[in-house]
Amino acid sequence: MNPTASAFVADFGRSLLHLVMPPLCIACRSSLADTKSLCTACWTKLNFIELPVCERLGTPFPYDQGEGAVSAAAIADPPEWDRARGAVAFDDASRQLIHGLKYHDRHETGFVMARLMSRAGRELLDGADALVPVPLYRWRLWQRRYNQSMLLARHLGAMSGKPVRPDLLARIRSTPRQAGLDAATRRRNVSNAFKVPDAARPDVIGHAMVIVDDVLTTGATARAAALALKAAGASRVDVLAFALVLQPKRLHI
Repeated sequence: MNPTASAFVADFGRSLLHLVMPPLCIACRSSLADTKSLCTACWTKLNFIELPVCERLGTPFPYDQGEGAVSAAAIADPPEWDRARGAVAFDDASRQLIHGLKYHDRHETGFVMARLMSRAGRELLDGADALVPVPLYRWRLWQRRYNQSMLLARHLGAMSGKPVRPDLLARIRSTPRQAGLDAATRRRNVSNAFKVPDAARPDVIGHAMVIVDDVLTTGATARAAALALKAAGASRVDVLAFALVLQPKRLHI
């Protein structure tokens, strides 16, 4: 079949599929012209995080404070990671996307989230040796059937050309769910919950890692994961999330 005929067949197939199963907005489920996308109304509700941001926490500054500027919050309580970035602020609009992926099997949402994450974390991805999704404990993974952080990491890996290495970090103990817990309790909850397997250490030592997660709330989980990677010899550990909770004391995930 020549290229022109192949293109015609592909276009016809897509048109037929759209006729039978019309594309829907991944958030509000209204009709769209294309798949894996947001309608204009839902897109405009997202609160995108734009430069300038705190170098360590990725939280937005009201004005440009110079390259490498660090917020007072990062100085008062330095994170275990080197840099964090998020695509959007966590609010009602972004929560709908996160919960759609995390709890309602809307895997197509992960592609859109990862596309926005790749834009926000371009600098982190460019310098990464590997992408490390935050692992679930085996029983939690069995119950949920998939790890949303792994899905995001796979999309990011395809977009950036960076290897996705879920084998570099293991969750070695079960922890209660973080939702609704305050910052101090979250830290105690995930303390020593992660470990780099002995067999994976050679691939961690001296390398730059990017931890991938759906949302960065108080940073307790990312801190514990970064600490494990740093203890195993990682030269740099960054964190890339879809959403950042800009007011962690008002937990509402």
